[in-house]
Amino acid sequence: MMRLSKKVALITGAAQGLGAEIARRFWEEGAFVFLGDVNQAAGEKTARELEGSLFLNLDVTSEESWMAALGIIRSGKGRLDILVNNAGINIRKNIEEMPVESLDAMLAVNIKGPFLGIKNVLPLMRASGGGTILNMSSVCGIIGHRYTNEAYTTTKGALTLLTKSVSTRYAKDNIRCNSVHPSTVDTPMLQAVLKDPERRAERFNEIPLGRLASVADVANAFVFLASDEAAFISGAAFPVDGGLTAW
Repeated sequence: MMRLSKKVALITGAAQGLGAEIARRFWEEGAFVFLGDVNQAAGEKTARELEGSLFLNLDVTSEESWMAALGIIRSGKGRLDILVNNAGINIRKNIEEMPVESLDAMLAVNIKGPFLGIKNVLPLMRASGGGTILNMSSVCGIIGHRYTNEAYTTTKGALTLLTKSVSTRYAKDNIRCNSVHPSTVDTPMLQAVLKDPERRAERFNEIPLGRLASVADVANAFVFLASDEAAFISGAAFPVDGGLTAW
C-alpha cells in the first residue's frame, strides 16, 4: 500500500538534490507532486522523470510568486495536503566575514520563504480539513554546530521555533507542522569538500553511527512525517543525524 496515495504535495527547492529526492519518494508513495523552484530547466527535467507531476516556477522569497503557484494548485487540484519547505541556501562565511547582503539573502530564503509559504497555504489546508507542513531545518537548528557558520545556524534555529509555533496555533484546524534536522548529507557536491582529509575527519568523527546521512535517509523521514503513520506527531524537531545531537 502506498503511504501517500491521493495526497497533493508541494515541495520547494525540488528541481535537484535533496528536494528532488523527496519529490521522487513522495511520487513513489502515490502523491501528486508539485515541484516548486526557480531553476526551470532542472525543475522541468525532474518533473518529466516523475510522470504526472508538475513544475511550478516559484521564488520562495516573493509573496506574489507563492500566491501564483498556489492559485495553480487550487484551480488544478482544489486542495493541498502537504507542504515541504525545502528551499534553502548557505553562504559559508563566519560572522566576522559575512557581508550584510549575504546575511539578508540567507534570511530571505531560509526564513522568509517558509514563513510566506506557511502563511499562504494555511487557508487552503484549513478549507480542505487539514494538512501537514514539513520544514527542512538542520542539526544547526538544534545545536551550535562547530563547523557551521553563525548565519546558517540562526536561520535554521528560527525555522525550528516557527515550526513549533505553527504546530500549536493551527492544531485546531487539523494542521500538523514538524521540522526535519539532518546532519551532513552525502551528496556529489560534498565529495569535493571531503577530499580534504581534515574536513573528512571532522564530518565522520562527529557521527556516532560512523557515516554521513544519505539523501534516502532524509527523504524517508519526510515520507514518514507526511504519512498518516505520523498522525499524532506535531511540533517535533525530528533529527536524522546518526546520533550527532545526542553526544
